This record gives sequence, structure tokens and C-alpha cells, in this order.
Amino acid sequence: MTQAILEVNNLARSFGAFQVLQDVQFQVDKGDIVGLLGPNGSGKSTLLNIISGFIAPDRGTVLLDGKCISSMPTFRIVKEGLARTFQLPVMPQKMSVLEVAMAADTSMHGVMSTLVRGASIRKAERDTRERAMHLLDELLLTRVSHLPASAISGGQKKLLGIVCALMARPRLLMLDEPTAGVHPNLRQDIVRALHRLNEQGMTLVIVEHDMHFIREACNRCIVLDQGHIVASCKPLELTSNERVVQAYLGTGGASASANANANANANAETVTP
Repeated sequence: MTQAILEVNNLARSFGAFQVLQDVQFQVDKGDIVGLLGPNGSGKSTLLNIISGFIAPDRGTVLLDGKCISSMPTFRIVKEGLARTFQLPVMPQKMSVLEVAMAADTSMHGVMSTLVRGASIRKAERDTRERAMHLLDELLLTRVSHLPASAISGGQKKLLGIVCALMARPRLLMLDEPTAGVHPNLRQDIVRALHRLNEQGMTLVIVEHDMHFIREACNRCIVLDQGHIVASCKPLELTSNERVVQAYLGTGGASASANANANANANAETVTP
């Protein structure tokens, strides 16, 4: 029997009179790659922010490996094994790509590691450097590791954001639109990198608009619309699911499904500088 690593139970959240999420409930099994989709304003970002501890729900719970993390601060959630990336990662101007990756190692944080420079701390720093270099190589960033993190391309910054999240050694990684603004050639590299991580035991939840990317990367999809889950299905079933088509296009029937397929193909061909 497959064991759930993430359980979301009856989540609700409003901002003033606007109900963003209402009774959202789903689970993610260990080893899954789950795509979280929905049109703009469907509640995806709010859901991701609640799960990762950036905002609190009005109602409901989030369990990670059976442990409630709903009221935990973000740094505690990271230590429990859940990390995330962001749509628009902002990088420091005076740190190299390698230095940013090393700084993301949560095991090196604390007063003792800053003030005490004993043999164990120096070994930990060497281990951190080796791990950072390994992950930069996995995400195809070795050749820019010496450059200022603020000087690399937008797509490379997204890859660096993934490296930083992985430095925390999570069991569950949540990615917020990892291919937005990324060249199609780099998208294929991201798909391959995510599959390698999954083969190593990582569970992934990916917030994404690009249906073509979701088809290639994910084995299951959850679709939000107006704060409700309207579908949980396989990626290939998305464009034949009437509720998904209505959520994205506001229309029904075969013509809407054809339009959805056309949109998915267009996403695959679009190049954003």
C-alpha cells in the first residue's frame, strides 16, 4: 500500500470577503510527481503558501508524513523535510552561484558554525561545498558557478532556486512554475533533472501552467478552479476532462477540448527571452 507523504485536509482561506480556497482536500503519495494546475486566480499560489508555511489557513490541516505542520513556521517545515522554490527568485548581487548554493545548507546555520572554526566545522564546510557542486552539476550550472548569482539568466536562476531548495535535503520538493520564462531547450533539461531526482526518491509537486511540461514531467495532476479541486487525473486525461476544459476556457464540448490541446501544443513551442 502506497503511503502518503502529504495530506491536505479541508483547507480554507479567505482575504476579506474573497474566498480563495474552500474545503481543499487531497494527498500526495511518496514517490509521486504531481502537477498542480489551474487558471489565474484559482488559488494555486495561496495553497502553496499555506502548505509551505508562509500564510496560515483559516481552517483545515496539512500533514507531512502524518505530522501536522499547519501551525509551524517556515524554517521548521523545511527542517521537517518540505522545501519549495519561487516563481521569481531574487539572487544577491555580491555572491557567486556556488556561494548562494552553499548558503542554502540549513545544517550550517547557527551561532556555533559562525563563531567556532574547529575541525568539525571545516569538514562540514567541505561537505557543503561538495554537495553544492554536485547539485550544480546535476542542474547544469557548473559552468556558471563562479559568476555572480544576479548575473545569470532567468532560467538559470530558477535552476539555482531548485539547487538551494535541495540543499535543505527535503523529502518533498514543491516547485512554483519552474519553466515560466525558460527557453524550451532548458525545459527539457529541467524535466530530465526532475526525473533523476524522483528516481532517487524525491517526491515532487509542481505548480505549472504549461500542459506540455506537465505531460512530460508528472504522473498525476490536481486541478484547481475558483478555490475548489475540480479534477484529479493523469496528465493525458486533462484535455478530455470536461471540468478542466471549462475551468480553462469557460466552454464545453469537443471544440473546447480541441482548443485546450492547441493551447498545450502552443505552450510547448513558445520561447520567452
